Amino acid sequence: MPNSFNQSDSYLATAECVTEGHPDKLCDRISDAILDAMLAKDPFARVACEVSVAMGMVLVLGEITCECYVEIPEVVRQVIKEAGYTKPEYGFDYRTCGVLVSVKEQSSDIAAGVGQSLETRTGDAVDRVLDRTGAGDQGMMIGFACRETPELMPLPITLAHKLCQRLAQVRRDGVVPYLRPDGKSQVTIEYSRGIPRRVVCIVLGAQHDPGVEHSIIERDLIQQVVKKVIPANLLDNGTEYYINSAGQFIIGGPVSDTGFTGRKIIADTYGSACGHGGGAFSGKDPTKVDRSATYMARYVAKNIVAAGLADYLELQVAYTIGKAHPLSLSIETSGSGKVPDETILHLINKHFDFRPEAIMRVLDLRRPIYRQTATYGHFGREELGLPWEKTDKAGTLRNEAGL
Repeated sequence: MPNSFNQSDSYLATAECVTEGHPDKLCDRISDAILDAMLAKDPFARVACEVSVAMGMVLVLGEITCECYVEIPEVVRQVIKEAGYTKPEYGFDYRTCGVLVSVKEQSSDIAAGVGQSLETRTGDAVDRVLDRTGAGDQGMMIGFACRETPELMPLPITLAHKLCQRLAQVRRDGVVPYLRPDGKSQVTIEYSRGIPRRVVCIVLGAQHDPGVEHSIIERDLIQQVVKKVIPANLLDNGTEYYINSAGQFIIGGPVSDTGFTGRKIIADTYGSACGHGGGAFSGKDPTKVDRSATYMARYVAKNIVAAGLADYLELQVAYTIGKAHPLSLSIETSGSGKVPDETILHLINKHFDFRPEAIMRVLDLRRPIYRQTATYGHFGREELGLPWEKTDKAGTLRNEAGL
């Protein structure tokens, strides 16, 4: 897959997003709402919460250890209500759906490794505070930033998120009154020598009431969604629009598809612009490096690009369960660096700490901030004030790199 600085004459890049009424996203929102409810009462709660939704039913599964009590079915119904499933004719209603909960405590083996890191157990700990917390799992985590948008995000995923946000907004505000909660977007952009030139095609899937003609849906969504989001200079006579291309979209949400937490990991991150470690975020407390280390990797990548050290940066970090220090850290600048990659790596190791306890402290992650991230992306969301989107290190990095 070519990245933003590929020097070929032309290539295409695509990204997708789904609305809060999509069954998979509904599960992500429920998982993170439960996590937030736990962290609001116990900042040190250990939460691994998975959710599945199907016709008339919500199943909450997981391992949760905390010093509090949360009425999980109440949290579930509130999320479903906010997503828009408020009418019996939708086939899935927050009042009447069944909620089943099967939750147990975190494994004592995992808890021991997280609570007392390998460094602590072997006597290799240098800092008794920052070395004490081991990674909650093994795996690879990816951070990314580029100069395609003011948010330092890839343009395709940014536009896909904004299309779905607008689709949900016109439904909630009654601008397009026949819309229902489920929906999707997809954007394909043509690049020339690493620069986004035009939107090749736009896909919108929007659940709707019965009896609405396709031509009306197509007209309304192009006028009220697409043209309110996509910059006019990226649209031309050759741009193709696929609005509900399968025909009608009346049956949607959990009635039409079973949903699961963690199915939209590419939509949650950077689209097709870079790699992905494979771990989902929602429902996981910050001792799980799938979540916290990915946030830290974004924070580092964004600061590096904001500092002008590179126009494109993909960072990979890897862990093993129970060990505080990461096993590896590497970067890819694809020739866009203004200083050598070795200099960038030196500055990363000097100014950023990837131990889980350090990450949680630097980014202040032991608090209920996660529900808002479960839809429309975890990155580039500057309106949410998320700590991993800050560029507070950029000035220091720029000065020390001699730029």
